[in-house]
Amino acid sequence: MPPIRNYSNWNQRAADIVEQVEPYRKYFFICEGENTETWYFETLINHRKELGIHPLIDICLLEKTEADSTISFPKHLIEFAETQKDNEDIQFDKNRDKMIVVFDADIFESKVTNYSEVLELGQSYGDILAVTNPAFELFLLLHYPNSYEELILPNTEQIVKNEKQGKQTFIYHLLLEKSGMNSKRNPLIGELAIQVDVAIQQEKKINQDIHKCKGTITSNLGAIIESIRADSAPTII
Repeated sequence: MPPIRNYSNWNQRAADIVEQVEPYRKYFFICEGENTETWYFETLINHRKELGIHPLIDICLLEKTEADSTISFPKHLIEFAETQKDNEDIQFDKNRDKMIVVFDADIFESKVTNYSEVLELGQSYGDILAVTNPAFELFLLLHYPNSYEELILPNTEQIVKNEKQGKQTFIYHLLLEKSGMNSKRNPLIGELAIQVDVAIQQEKKINQDIHKCKGTITSNLGAIIESIRADSAPTII
């Protein structure tokens, strides 16, 4: 089995306590996409303290490598994430830690019909499923103030269809026009994570129920990040 890269800044924190302790709980993100999602979650992890993540809650990004890097179909991604829980290198505590599987729902709009089965599989494993419909670029758009009213709402039908314009999709081009960045090639797109508070609030204006995302603009990533920020660890005496 190819190795998996586990990105975390847990051991790079400022020395604000004398004795280094292990995290109470770890949240592991594993994503369908590669570049865009990696840049975003690495920035989120690097700013965990400024974003108000509890000091004993760790956030990790599991990056697929070598032959595993091509795993993207949601069902296969969920099954792959399940195997990683037994990977001694990441030390996943099945009693405390959480696996968050991030994937797009656009393929279920026209090409694939087993969306409900995919959700059931992930939930049977105890995973948290982070779903964007049509794609992760939608969540990134939410990081811009008023983007829901100005960009998402007026283009609802085109976003759901997400048809290709040339080689890229409608939502990709919408983000490109707003950000001025190629989200698949420019690492600076990850800096949007610093504005996650904006995205959390704007996401509440769209559907966050992943069970009802068929034909509907959907994202629950902001809600998941908000729940991580609300997680607290027992006081260590």
